[in-house]
Amino acid sequence: MKIALLALTDVGKTLAIRLCRALPDATLLNERGNVAEILKENWSRYDGFICIMAAGIVVRGISPLLRDKQKDPCIVVMDQGGNYSVSLLSGHLGGGNELTRLTAKISGGQAVITTASDVTGHTALDLWARDHNLVVADRNRLTTAMSVLVNQGQIYVFTEIKFDSWPVDFQLVDDPEKANLLISFHKQINTIPVHLHPCNLVVGIGCNRGTAARAFETSLVELCERHNLARKAIRNLASIDLKQDELGLLDFAAANNWPIDFFAKDELNQVEQASTSQAVLAATGAKGVAEPAAVLSAKNGKLLIRKKKWQDVTLAVAVAG
Repeated sequence: MKIALLALTDVGKTLAIRLCRALPDATLLNERGNVAEILKENWSRYDGFICIMAAGIVVRGISPLLRDKQKDPCIVVMDQGGNYSVSLLSGHLGGGNELTRLTAKISGGQAVITTASDVTGHTALDLWARDHNLVVADRNRLTTAMSVLVNQGQIYVFTEIKFDSWPVDFQLVDDPEKANLLISFHKQINTIPVHLHPCNLVVGIGCNRGTAARAFETSLVELCERHNLARKAIRNLASIDLKQDELGLLDFAAANNWPIDFFAKDELNQVEQASTSQAVLAATGAKGVAEPAAVLSAKNGKLLIRKKKWQDVTLAVAVAG
């Protein structure tokens, strides 16, 4: 983490220097002036701030800057003697709780953490989801699920993918209707639980030369609707290397922040489970594009949806193992 330290008093600055020496990639901000202005000027430059001053000063300074708990930097507040280190903002996803424990250890003080999962010892769902590359469909529902976990001591989970191990407070169920937490690459199974989407879908793509980006978008929207797939579960795209200069495809991928894996015809032809097409073979030298590209990119994963054809686009979907 890239950390900035601020202190108002001479004693506080002594502690800040000590912390700065012990923390990697930490910077002491020595600017004189209003704390709110210093925070505003540096807000997007750092992953976290350690403020050695009264908590009220920090609260007033950060209040106009808060936007999104997934993007806001973490804030740790300490007294100038290092007796207490308080996780004030972005404790979980922002790393504030971890930084609080670390600064307390360095100063010899007490870490003060108020997030319910840390206090009760239960699994922090947002951190668990992030660590397992799961995308939260609705963060408001995630908060509700976390309340269930804290209040009841366990949460019921339905999953379409396998994990090597599960937290002790997760109870697996076979019926999605009984779940509080649903892990699925489908867009919706029911409307009650919080949905976590694994980023494990690979979309294989074949297309005619000169296909516009909007054609890829239209085709993908129809595919997801037809098969109830969550768009957030898409990890990347895949195609034949002949399409590396296909501007519409490249623009479509860039607009969605999806990387593209490209494969040579000889690689595609080695995939036995893929459908074949004489037209594609004649045009590219590959027996097929969408299906084998998806399978190869998914590291020989399972072919979930065989190729579907539109006027200029062919799509197939594989699930990464």
